[in-house]
Amino acid sequence: MTAIKHALQRDIFTPNDERLLSIVNVCKAGKKKRNCFLCATVTTERPVQVKVIKVKKSDKGDFYKRQIAWGLRDLTVVDAKDAIKESSEFDLHFDKVYKWVASSIAEKNTFISCIWKLNQRYIRKKIDFINVSSQLLEESVPSGENQNVAGGDEEAVDEYQELNAREEQDIEIMMEGCEYAISNAEAFADKLSRELQVLDGANIQSIMASEKQVNILMKLLDEALKEVDQIELKLSSYEEMLQSVKEQMDQISESNHLIHLSNTNNLKLLSEIEFLVNHMDLAKGHIKALQEGDLSSSRGIEACTNAADALLQCMNVALQPGHELLHAVNQQQQRFSDLREQFARRLASHLNNVFVQQFIELEKGLSNRSYYLSVSGHDQSSTLAQHSVELTLPNHHPFHRDLLRYAKLMEWLKNTDYGKYEGLTKNYTDYLSRLYEREIKDFFEVAKIKMTGATKEGKKFATLPRKESAVKQETESLHGSSGKLTGSTSSLNKLSVQSSGNRRSQSSSLLDMGNMSTSDLDVADRTKFDKIFEQVLSELEPLCLAEQDFISKFFKLQQHLSIPGTPMSDTEETDGGTLSRAHNIGGLQSASSENHMIRQMMIKIFRCVELELNNLIALGDKIDSFNSLYMLVKMSHHVWTAQNVDPTSFLSTTLGNVLVTVKRNFDKCISNQIKQMEDVKISKKSKVGILPFVAEFEEFAALAESIFRNAERRGDLDKAYLKLIRGVFANVEKVANESQKTPRDVVMMENFHHIFATLSRLKISCLEAEKKEAKQKYTDHLQSYVIYSLGQPLEKLNHFFEGVEARVAQGVREEEVSYQLAFNKQELRKVIKEYPGKEVKKGLDNLYKKVDKHLCEEENLLQVVWHSMQDEFIRQYKHFEGLIARCYPGSGITMEFTIQDILDYFSSIAQSH
Repeated sequence: MTAIKHALQRDIFTPNDERLLSIVNVCKAGKKKRNCFLCATVTTERPVQVKVIKVKKSDKGDFYKRQIAWGLRDLTVVDAKDAIKESSEFDLHFDKVYKWVASSIAEKNTFISCIWKLNQRYIRKKIDFINVSSQLLEESVPSGENQNVAGGDEEAVDEYQELNAREEQDIEIMMEGCEYAISNAEAFADKLSRELQVLDGANIQSIMASEKQVNILMKLLDEALKEVDQIELKLSSYEEMLQSVKEQMDQISESNHLIHLSNTNNLKLLSEIEFLVNHMDLAKGHIKALQEGDLSSSRGIEACTNAADALLQCMNVALQPGHELLHAVNQQQQRFSDLREQFARRLASHLNNVFVQQFIELEKGLSNRSYYLSVSGHDQSSTLAQHSVELTLPNHHPFHRDLLRYAKLMEWLKNTDYGKYEGLTKNYTDYLSRLYEREIKDFFEVAKIKMTGATKEGKKFATLPRKESAVKQETESLHGSSGKLTGSTSSLNKLSVQSSGNRRSQSSSLLDMGNMSTSDLDVADRTKFDKIFEQVLSELEPLCLAEQDFISKFFKLQQHLSIPGTPMSDTEETDGGTLSRAHNIGGLQSASSENHMIRQMMIKIFRCVELELNNLIALGDKIDSFNSLYMLVKMSHHVWTAQNVDPTSFLSTTLGNVLVTVKRNFDKCISNQIKQMEDVKISKKSKVGILPFVAEFEEFAALAESIFRNAERRGDLDKAYLKLIRGVFANVEKVANESQKTPRDVVMMENFHHIFATLSRLKISCLEAEKKEAKQKYTDHLQSYVIYSLGQPLEKLNHFFEGVEARVAQGVREEEVSYQLAFNKQELRKVIKEYPGKEVKKGLDNLYKKVDKHLCEEENLLQVVWHSMQDEFIRQYKHFEGLIARCYPGSGITMEFTIQDILDYFSSIAQSH
């Protein structure tokens, strides 16, 4: 270990001006790696730095190298693991815990003892030594190989100094001069001691010889002391003078500080005064505008607006703490409050007068309109072309344009005096609600007159006799407060099948839903109604949107401002709902409350719109229930448009509510049609033909397809189609089962053929399955009718061969059937002789006449049925021939007519008729 220590000192630490004090051979705990050395070192230069350095051999193994160095100041804990039981493991806590295993316990103890001594001597921050024996820390390390480095007392560590190069050179020269310096060290030491004594004596003699120079030096020192005393006296006097100057300078500095403080305070006071004057001084022109400004002219309104904004800025200025204690500030604030109250009262009064004046002017025009309307309404002989009142709503744009000049002042009033602002909103809604109620009612009155006039000019209600004043009574009943229609659709005529060949005269139509005859209504009437209804909605929509836009801009319900001290008002109950305000001091109104306020104002202003729309819808439905189709499409489109603009607006909500009513009427129309199908009564004396509700479903579908083309509510029509077609199918079968005059198969065949043709022509996608079903039913009943009818002309022959087939089915072999008594050859010849060609043709001619009586002319299926009968007859003929060939082989029996004869019979009969 000594050799390793010297090698490390020479190769690693000496070049770095370091001394190696202790060394321990270690390896990492828990890992099998090559050993390394932990070295405790100190630097040779001041200040002394103590380090713990990890040294290990290079990979080649021929020299050592430094790997890691830690400062002893960074060491916090030395853990020896066990203070009682000796162990070679120990931990050093630097930035992290390093666990080591020493090669021997002695080396570990020596190293820990050296670390403890270095800590005691050089490090102020003491290291914690845990699990270390107290004897190891208090006593010196026993003599051994490390005693020279760390075994002495603390001074030994500090006094030891390594020889420098010059000292080594001197010692080498001296040893070269003595031959036995190395062989006899004791003799060499004695020689050096004798020479040292000689040198000491010479040194003492030299000192004694220089006594004179020492005395001279002492005298010079005494004179120097005297000079120092004189200098100190002068310095004292200078210090006293400087002290006096210091006191004077302190007084001057204090005076300057007071002057600076005074100037600072004056500047701050001037700044505060300028702030108050600049921000709390209202110009005389603004004061005059607030007190006397003309609110009727554009220039006066602009001046008042600027003055009101300036006043608001003065009132809202952010005062510094303490400003409110100034009497002038309080006085100015009171003056501003008085100006605000005075101008707010004057502004509210002026705006109320403007509302009243505008209301009066609009009522004048409305009165003229009402006069013409009353004349037209009482003149029952006048036609629609004579009506001098157009179906338009008055334009309020000029009124809105005049009021919007006051929008900024309304915003100022909202932010400063919410009570007066709320009073103006109430007055505005009160005036406008009465005005709009008259305008809208007159507008709907014109619409009702035009609607009823369209049917009154050449048409009358079919089933109930009506006087010329019936239309007016109808509109008056609709114009009442209840909004309910007089009369009921419960008196609908039941469908009955008549003997006449004209289908339209056989029954009342499905178009008779509103007590109107089929001949009284046509496409032109419905188109007229559609245009009127669309015009009503097109007039209402911009009116409501314009009014809502004006309310939002004029009453500033899209901004959320409030100031401290704004008075609060209670919740106000309105006819249309509750006009409530959530105005909290120092807070902001939420957007939802703003929208709610707009909606409530619109509900109050247009409170009659929904009622009048429902009345108009009821009238249109009573005139013609098919009008509900037009109304459903138009109303759905306008609801969709309104919701795209604003789904929460008054217009969107109102039209949505009315759309529910229209949808109910549409569903009621469909239900009534189904009920009429169920109420069909057939005549026992006439053939059925195409049932009325089948033909009228065709008319309904054609009309609906033209109305609902590209409509938003196509799904409602598809659902109605499914209900109607199911009702048609069920009731066709019901009528067919109840029919006595016309065979069931004919009723089913003709009507389902008509249904199939209708669905094929209209190409209704949702009824594809029903179209296939109708075709299948038509085909099945055509085949059934043909087979049943053909059994009558050759009845005995059919019965004979049915018996033959029955015997074969019972197990009798086909070639043995001729041995059966009832089906022998003689019986077959006898049956065949009964049906010669002339007799067959006669039977077919009678069959043609019978089929002609069964089938109706509208569907034109006679030739189709006759051709099917020809095919079926030929098929039966071939079947009979086959049975004869198989059951009566070699008999030579054949039918008395051929297939060509059959073709000739069918052709001649068809041509003769």
